[in-house]
Amino acid sequence: MRAQANNPADAALAADIGSFTHDPLGYVTYAFPWGTGELEQHHGPRRWQREKLQQIGEHLRTNRTDPIQLAVASGHGIGKSALIGMVVNWGISTFEDCRIVVTANTENQLRTKTWPEISKWTRLSINAHWWEITATTINAKDKLHARQWRADALAWSEHNTEAFAGLHNQGKRIIVIYDEASAIADRIWEVTEGALTDADTEILWIAFGNPTKNTGRFRECFGKFKHRWLISQIDSRSVEGTNLQQLKKWEEDWGEDSDFFRVRARGEFPRASSRQFIASDIVANARRFKAEGYAALPKILSVDVARFGNDQTVIGLRQGRRYIILNTYRGLPVDQVAGRVSEYIESEHPAMTVVDGGGVGGGVIDVLRSRGYGRKLHEYNSSHSPEDATRYANKRAECWGQMREWLAAGAEIPDDPELGDDITSPEYFFTAKNQIQLEGKDEMKARGLASPDKGDNLAMTFAVKVATVNQQQQHDEYTGTLAGAQGWMA
Repeated sequence: MRAQANNPADAALAADIGSFTHDPLGYVTYAFPWGTGELEQHHGPRRWQREKLQQIGEHLRTNRTDPIQLAVASGHGIGKSALIGMVVNWGISTFEDCRIVVTANTENQLRTKTWPEISKWTRLSINAHWWEITATTINAKDKLHARQWRADALAWSEHNTEAFAGLHNQGKRIIVIYDEASAIADRIWEVTEGALTDADTEILWIAFGNPTKNTGRFRECFGKFKHRWLISQIDSRSVEGTNLQQLKKWEEDWGEDSDFFRVRARGEFPRASSRQFIASDIVANARRFKAEGYAALPKILSVDVARFGNDQTVIGLRQGRRYIILNTYRGLPVDQVAGRVSEYIESEHPAMTVVDGGGVGGGVIDVLRSRGYGRKLHEYNSSHSPEDATRYANKRAECWGQMREWLAAGAEIPDDPELGDDITSPEYFFTAKNQIQLEGKDEMKARGLASPDKGDNLAMTFAVKVATVNQQQQHDEYTGTLAGAQGWMA
């Protein structure tokens, strides 16, 4: 700050702080009196807070002028307001004439909870004397910068969006923070998005909150717009310092897979609807299940190839009652996707590789065949006829039906909220012939949900049956059952 230029001590402090311009974690570690006073019980940010600060820093160091959009859905008590306070103090301290706007779901939340927490962290910072703190504003005491170097608490109104439309700070830094973002009107999101267009400007848009609504723009950050946001869903039980006794009471009173517990503890959105094809409790059990005895069973490698820029290519592997995601990619051309698949074929030695042949996936299949992998390659097409045409309308519905049965019988999947959402989000209906039909990806996107790429990747593994005689015998011994017509993967 120029006001400190003639003060040697403050000049040294300003130089130190300036070194953290693109290192928010370093700044937070440096600037606050950890282990003393109000922070006596805290020796640094919590683990998840550190991860978010690192994400911001890594983005700024690699692509400073590409806006960063960070969305965190969480249960209660994880310290999100504290992180908001840290981010505001870092943002305003390390960039001259930084402009910050903070809003929340309600004016009361903003006035009584969010802004007092921001003010607290500003007051605790090593450079607290740089700032003038009021009930709605933090601005530089330097009179030359007081009007443009500031953070403001702004209550939103759908009928008065001018404050969010005027978020411009060309060539400098803009930070917009939404607290309890689920309840902020879609109109405010739209106006904010349209305003954040300044070129050569550091732009950070951060949305935190409990995932209380299954519709709206906050939900869409984890759905159809998740390719634009760095997303996290944080279970309160996984965070150090939370009230585990209270969380346990909620679990006992409401049930782990109740919507109340999903929202307030697990940081997951409420159930989709009564037309949900695969029940949430089945998926919740699968995320905790630990499979055994699968090592001798054949592997099925599955590849769901992204069709559009906002979808993702997913490579997964199912072996017996266990499924894992090997990797996900966005924006890879066909030859590079085929190259990644080839590497996994060589390292995992699957009995069969299933590739979605629709759209650009056909190109991946062509490359794999040209490289000599055709003998153990199966081209999957979701619209093909099912084996059980009396029950299912197409192959995709049949594979999802078999996946549902596999999950319900006890199976292990990654403890991944995105995978869980993918599996539980699709709705279903019955055709005129009384066949089960899943809604299409375009229909899901119209509801604000993302393409269920990870869910489809798992379902695709049920498009083939690969057990050899010896493997079938091993499976029968493992399960204690005689194999039926569907083989070991039934």
